[in-house]
Amino acid sequence: MRLPALTAMSPRQQEISDRITSRRGGTRGPFLVWLRSPELCEKVEALGAYCRFESSLDLRLRELSLLIAARHWDAQYSWNAHIGKAVEAGVSRQSLQALAEHKDPDFGRRDERAVYQFSTEILGEHFVSDDTFATALDELGEEGVVDLIGSLGNFSMLAMLLNACQVDLQPAEPPFPDVRGYARRPVEDALPET
Repeated sequence: MRLPALTAMSPRQQEISDRITSRRGGTRGPFLVWLRSPELCEKVEALGAYCRFESSLDLRLRELSLLIAARHWDAQYSWNAHIGKAVEAGVSRQSLQALAEHKDPDFGRRDERAVYQFSTEILGEHFVSDDTFATALDELGEEGVVDLIGSLGNFSMLAMLLNACQVDLQPAEPPFPDVRGYARRPVEDALPET
């Protein structure tokens, strides 16, 4: 991890860490970074808790949306931490393997396909088509669509923190065949040919 371990916490950091531990069973991973800004950490943790545990979306769809965002941002930590949870919640491992390989997953459920299509369009294109929006609205309802958008934003923010600070990966095989962390290309390779 790019930031040193927290060896001492302020009273406010300790208060927030204790709250996180009581809700999540420990303060680890990204929260060890978020705690550098205790007020932000408190708000991020509350939003994350809503998106993960209280959202109107079914648990299966919450986990799927997290993995879609993790793959979009190449966030191996999030992927490793949640792939088992998504499978336990009912998402097929075969579909998630296709997602990891940037292949079009063959979801057996309409709501999963709607979440995937909506999520990949908004993350990749920054907009969604009328058909995609209508399908998501039909499958998830108004509250579900809004919760999905909020979840994708939260999971994207989480992925950026994990990647920028190089939060330690859990011991697992890198899930994405095309990603091995950040490696800057030489400038001459990045410039277009003239």
